[in-house]
Amino acid sequence: MRKPLLTAFLTGIVLLTSLSSKAAVKNDFNICWTIYAGWMPWEYAAAQGVVDKWADKYGIRIKLTQINDYVESINQYTAGQFDGCTMTNMDALTIPAAGGVDSTALIVGDFSNGNDGVVIKGSGKTLADLKGMDVNLVELSVSHYLLARALDSAGLRERDLKVVNTSDADIAGAFNTDDVQAVTTWNPMLGDINTRPEVTQVFDSSKIPGEILDLMVVNTQTLQDNPALGKALTGAWYEVMALMAQDSPAGLASLEHMAKASGTDLAGFKRQLATTHLFATAQTTLDFVTSTQLPTTMEKVAAFSFSHGLLGASAQDSGAVGMRFAKGVMVGDQSNLKLRFDTDYVQMAADGTL
Repeated sequence: MRKPLLTAFLTGIVLLTSLSSKAAVKNDFNICWTIYAGWMPWEYAAAQGVVDKWADKYGIRIKLTQINDYVESINQYTAGQFDGCTMTNMDALTIPAAGGVDSTALIVGDFSNGNDGVVIKGSGKTLADLKGMDVNLVELSVSHYLLARALDSAGLRERDLKVVNTSDADIAGAFNTDDVQAVTTWNPMLGDINTRPEVTQVFDSSKIPGEILDLMVVNTQTLQDNPALGKALTGAWYEVMALMAQDSPAGLASLEHMAKASGTDLAGFKRQLATTHLFATAQTTLDFVTSTQLPTTMEKVAAFSFSHGLLGASAQDSGAVGMRFAKGVMVGDQSNLKLRFDTDYVQMAADGTL
């Protein structure tokens, strides 16, 4: 899910911004997604006709396409090839928004609640033991952000250790070698590493609840011109959320379907969901996105992103990209407002007016 950011992409994408900014009223929409526990409801909604049902209600057509490469999916969305895409809050800020594409977080689906963690070889280790170590992780990803937050909590800084860029495909294998002493990664690699003897998980995302968010992001202009898209996607999402929560054969069948589609069994999928805090209802989503926590979190994310050069070469500070939240709250450069957390459609879902 959370692969490295392609910062070089930002320079080129500015030239393509016009492709994604010239939205208009239309009937056909394309949405992309990638495999991750918190996004499997989209696969189910597409495969079982839930998206089609809601699209038909509003007289539109929505095609959901799975993209195997997470960053590539965001790049394609940013280039205007898709109207919406699943991504994390950090990636929404640093790829489309920082690249000049005004984007709206239509649905905040979940936050990582233990899906990401820091592990050191040896029993009884603590965060303090990271000092002087090499730490292998996917550089400039949410794993990197998690490590920064972990170090903050222990009074350490990134300069106190060395980050070693390691792909998500290689990190579990790298941990088996003598050269690697510590890693930061996410599930399922994290779960695999934690099954090995004599290791200590010294920090995980449950210590920073609500900071690593998984979103459905849509092009702002497209959404403004086509509110039917927002209504249909939101309606489909919360219909599946309600089904997953049911203690019924249908609810179980939905989980089994998602497990198989994501390449695991029901037990494995449930383990992934256990460390994924899904907002199961529109009201719980609304409570979160209207809280004061979200703007504060995004300021932390922006600070990390700026310090690592992820807001673009022209960024003078962490507020280079303006962000808008519920109740008119704004942070960053209001003349460069490029990331919005919308509550209108989730409010409709909570009110039962979709």
